[in-house]
Amino acid sequence: MVSISGKSIVWLHTVCASGAFVVALLLGYNLHFDKIVRNAHYGYPDEWFPSVSATIGDRYPERSVFQIAIALTAMPRFLLLLLHWFKTRSLWGPIVGVLRTVTCGGWVYITSTDDHNVHDVFMISYIFLTIPWDVFVLSHAEWKKPLRIVVALSFFGTLIPLVYWFIEHNFKVRAGAYSIYAYFEWSLIILDVLFDGLSCKDMENITLTFADGISSAANQVSAPPKRRTRSDYQNMGKYENDSNVSVDESLEEINIVVEEQEDIIYAPLSSYIKQESVIYILVNVFDSFMFWTNLTSLLCIIWYFPLWYMGISGYEATIAAVLSPILLCIPFVPILVHQYGPLLGNVVGIGAYLIQHPETRLITVAVAVGLSTMNFVQTLRSISREPACVTQYAVAWSFGLVASVILKMAFYSNNPIWPIMNEENGGWNKTGLIVATVFAIFTPYINSCHYAVDANGENSAPSALQTPLTLRKKLLGSLGLGALIFSIHQLLTDSSTLIYWSWEGWSQSAQMGPLPWPFAALTCVVMSFAATSSWKFAHSTKSTPIWTLVLSTLVLGSKHITGWYKFILGGLPYAYSVLLFVPNYFITVNQVSNINFTASFVTYVILTLSHVWTVAYAFVPYGWVLRERLDCVLATASLLIVAGSNEYRETIHINSAYMKRLFLLLVGFIVAIAYVTEQLRPTGVPQPYHPDSELLTAGIWTVHFGLDNEMWASENRMIDLIRDMELDIVGLLETDTQRITMGNRDLTSRMAHELQMYADYGPGPNKHTWGCVLLSKFPIVQSEHHLLPSPVGELAPAIHAILDVYGELIDVYVFHSGQEEDELDRKLQSEGLRDLMGAHDRPAILLSYLVTEPHNGNYNNYVSDKSGMHDIDPEDDDRWCQYILFKNLKRTGFARVSRGTITDTELQVGKFQVHQEPNSHKAIKRLDKNEVEQDMRFPDKFLGEGERGHRYHVFEEPRYYD
Repeated sequence: MVSISGKSIVWLHTVCASGAFVVALLLGYNLHFDKIVRNAHYGYPDEWFPSVSATIGDRYPERSVFQIAIALTAMPRFLLLLLHWFKTRSLWGPIVGVLRTVTCGGWVYITSTDDHNVHDVFMISYIFLTIPWDVFVLSHAEWKKPLRIVVALSFFGTLIPLVYWFIEHNFKVRAGAYSIYAYFEWSLIILDVLFDGLSCKDMENITLTFADGISSAANQVSAPPKRRTRSDYQNMGKYENDSNVSVDESLEEINIVVEEQEDIIYAPLSSYIKQESVIYILVNVFDSFMFWTNLTSLLCIIWYFPLWYMGISGYEATIAAVLSPILLCIPFVPILVHQYGPLLGNVVGIGAYLIQHPETRLITVAVAVGLSTMNFVQTLRSISREPACVTQYAVAWSFGLVASVILKMAFYSNNPIWPIMNEENGGWNKTGLIVATVFAIFTPYINSCHYAVDANGENSAPSALQTPLTLRKKLLGSLGLGALIFSIHQLLTDSSTLIYWSWEGWSQSAQMGPLPWPFAALTCVVMSFAATSSWKFAHSTKSTPIWTLVLSTLVLGSKHITGWYKFILGGLPYAYSVLLFVPNYFITVNQVSNINFTASFVTYVILTLSHVWTVAYAFVPYGWVLRERLDCVLATASLLIVAGSNEYRETIHINSAYMKRLFLLLVGFIVAIAYVTEQLRPTGVPQPYHPDSELLTAGIWTVHFGLDNEMWASENRMIDLIRDMELDIVGLLETDTQRITMGNRDLTSRMAHELQMYADYGPGPNKHTWGCVLLSKFPIVQSEHHLLPSPVGELAPAIHAILDVYGELIDVYVFHSGQEEDELDRKLQSEGLRDLMGAHDRPAILLSYLVTEPHNGNYNNYVSDKSGMHDIDPEDDDRWCQYILFKNLKRTGFARVSRGTITDTELQVGKFQVHQEPNSHKAIKRLDKNEVEQDMRFPDKFLGEGERGHRYHVFEEPRYYD
């Protein structure tokens, strides 16, 4: 028989783990110093300290010694997990510990030199799994718990400078940045090993005995208290332990704690505020509105960074802010979140607009999202009475979502209190800050009714909730909630998203499909009715919401159903059915722990990334797995929603007073929708700027998804330049903002309205492109959307529109080709567009992004006898991306206008006359400005220094042609 104390196992683990890294570092310093401090950009003396991966994986014998030593750590590691299980009798922690050990093996045995992507995936997974592991250990810690909390928080706090210095090294190529990054990387190792090492005292009274028979263990200390029940403790997020002591003794002690907390926090208004009261409904509608405002704003501005870095920037990690519910497992955090979470979340989220620096603004918004998410979870778990109370909260929460959608519609698809808005571009940040502060101050007191007790001083527990959910139902419920939030975010956070999933272009037939005005209002109406009637399905997963969701998902995912059919049979039923599941899910997750909620948001993050990767496959590891498979992501989310819903036997009865106020709220929302729709109506028939000269002015501009260089919404500034340049037709590229990571915005909404132009959004968000838009002062007779061949890289979107220009039909093409790296794609795309343009003899204009040099390579497919197209100025040899081509039109002018700070690409403008003899493309005769009639000239305001950062550049002034 051999006995080993638990303390010795902890020490053995600490020595083996730390020794492996220390020995590798010492060997590396002595044998290969110059090689392990060298990186892709710098060597010694610019860099002086090696990273962990370079130390343990790049050289022999360091790599071999380290891997042998870390293998020796496996035995004490698994024994330590066994000790944790024996001490707590909880499987969650050890399961997470095993997964964490496996991911550790992934990044230490597969080094960055072997496979950089796999190494990073395992490393990031290890860090994510450290969150539940640390929470598990801390919740059962007995010795030096404050110190261990500090160590855990220091570990995650170190990630912030770690990411910062990695960006400084990898993207800004700053000398010495990688060595500083390495300091923080090694600090993570030290803190990680130290955290587990501090368990030594907790394990010293446990002895592991190996005998000839079965291994046994004895615990010599008294067991911790019994897990508290829902009626004992008001779901304040504590992570409790199992117990061998009597239930009566445990409850007696716990009741004292609960009484003290109620005296401090929950008692003041719980006797006066009822869930059916108007103030309760308004507060929780607004609280939900702020949750969706903060969540959608974070994902909107995250996209700014990979866009500018042309790849993964590191700032995408801020999406992990939604995993904040795990922090509610820490003692006292739930109390702080209940009291101050709404105020801090609202003030930080809206107040972020005051921060000018984009990186700092992003991090500020991430903090706000973390607070809002914790507040949402804490509020939901605090409702501890009958399911009717949970259902009433769920309905108010759904109305908060609808309120955010209506407000976005009123402000042309932008939320006016987002951090991309300010006073100059139409933001209402100050007003929002005042209103949100007032609501947040009262929220914890209004919601104190969640903790109210009955006449006997006890919580009224519902019979439907008396039977605890099984582990399987909890898991499915957690996954389903994440899928539910994702599904709402993907398609229901803007009134026009579902329309653009259905939109296929203009047509003279009745099958054209819905336009955002006025039919976006129909989406809001359906969502309002869904929120109102959702309580009927709270207690049961009847066939109505399930089959409606399944069938509408099939219609939305189908490539063969388009236009009105997709919108009416797919979009609207989808919006209705998804919201029907909200009360049912809230009743389910009302019973689960904060770890389950964290699992919900992990599911949300995974689905969100999958949704992005269907388009951004060229910029992410293993992107090909989800390339153009948005229908699969949509179907997966719907299946998870259906699988996670639960059925409760008893019918839920909603308070009649609540129903009356709910009906009044519905009426108010319908009135608001009607008012907004009336305000958004077109203000006149579009008219060209120079009809007397039969002049057509066309432009092409790549607009970076409507975010300017300082991360502000840029629609207003684009409108000003388009109006000042008197553009009758403009093609906009990189415009598909109807996605989670672009804020589910419609760039054409404000622009078409204020410029009085017809709009074609181009291929919708379900077509996996970066998007292209056509705005026109001339009627769009017909338009078709094309996805040109892209076997290797990004899909190339194109719009082919037929316009009625002064009584003549003219073809206009708006096109964005693939990237420079994908040569085959660009060749096939040039041939496809060539054939498309050459199929018609009508006058035509191409507004495009071609990625080619003039007169070389694929240029000769676009400008060729087969296409019939000519370059607007063949003598301009300083172009690469944007081109204007034409045929059978008289070209009269060409200008290149600097971008200012709106985007990274200029605006190119061409002027053409209709019903005139076409130019000879072989001989170009330029005219002096004074030889051109005033009506035919470009505006003078952009000569010289120009205005608002815009000026004529490259030629310094426009060119005119005979």
